[in-house]
Amino acid sequence: MFASGAALFRRRASSAMRRCSFSDAPSWPARFSSSATASERTGPPPIRVSLTESAGRGVFATREIAAGELIHSANPLLVHPSLSLLDKVCYYCLGRLHEAPSPLGSSSVEENESSKTAASYFCSESCREQSKVFFEIERRLDWSSFHQYCSLKRLKYPLMVKRLACMVISGAASIDSLDILQPASLHPEILAEMDEEFQLLEDTFQSGQFKNDMTFLTKEWYINALARIRINAFRIELVARSYEEMLSSAVAFIAVDAAVGNAVYMLPSFYNHDCGEELRICYIDTSMAFEARQKILGEGFGFQCRCLRCLSHE
Repeated sequence: MFASGAALFRRRASSAMRRCSFSDAPSWPARFSSSATASERTGPPPIRVSLTESAGRGVFATREIAAGELIHSANPLLVHPSLSLLDKVCYYCLGRLHEAPSPLGSSSVEENESSKTAASYFCSESCREQSKVFFEIERRLDWSSFHQYCSLKRLKYPLMVKRLACMVISGAASIDSLDILQPASLHPEILAEMDEEFQLLEDTFQSGQFKNDMTFLTKEWYINALARIRINAFRIELVARSYEEMLSSAVAFIAVDAAVGNAVYMLPSFYNHDCGEELRICYIDTSMAFEARQKILGEGFGFQCRCLRCLSHE
């Protein structure tokens, strides 16, 4: 189970997909934090990060872990809601909004109206305050062209780079805050497709005429950030609280928009795909056929899975 905003990892009998399901718990109190366990068990942490034989860094158990035991919790480094749900989930923690919000405010509104509009995007005063500095950067700009492009192309990760750039400009994040994460190997055709999306992003920021230093916003920085987000981001889904929400989730799933957003975490990003003492997760839908699984893992993550199920071509 995952609390709103903070991913909670428990030992399960079956594999978990590379996605997070959130309940409507209170948002996390502080960003960029991770704890090995929230249980009252004393002794060493149940997990450690170490090098694997063939997959770089991985997460390993340091002791026996009981079924259902909380292994660790982690707050995201970076999040962004799905474009179709901007008015339904919190701008900061992706939790449900309990009141119908107004559209994203522009810089021309008065202070009282600005506060009113901004508050409608957050599930709590805490979320509003913690994202205030970079939200003010984002709301000053016209994102209609960039959002329309991402929507037509079904792109979600450029939105996260947009959020990261706003955080850097505001001083809420450093330029190299994602550098510790492993980057994806980007094919030439993918790099070519980035030209237009980067140009739209750059043009939008330049229209804001910020006094802050924006020399970091280069195509190289954009590609480096996107390469790390592509391979480390988790889909965020909310746990349905009623039949109506279950039906809505089913409709969204058919429309390829089941996730309320995406998030990048620090320690959870070190989990490798699907044994021994290493703790792993599944990056994809395990109900897919062998050929489909291998194709997605090869093209999207740059490796071939060699678990027992894949070796037997199940």
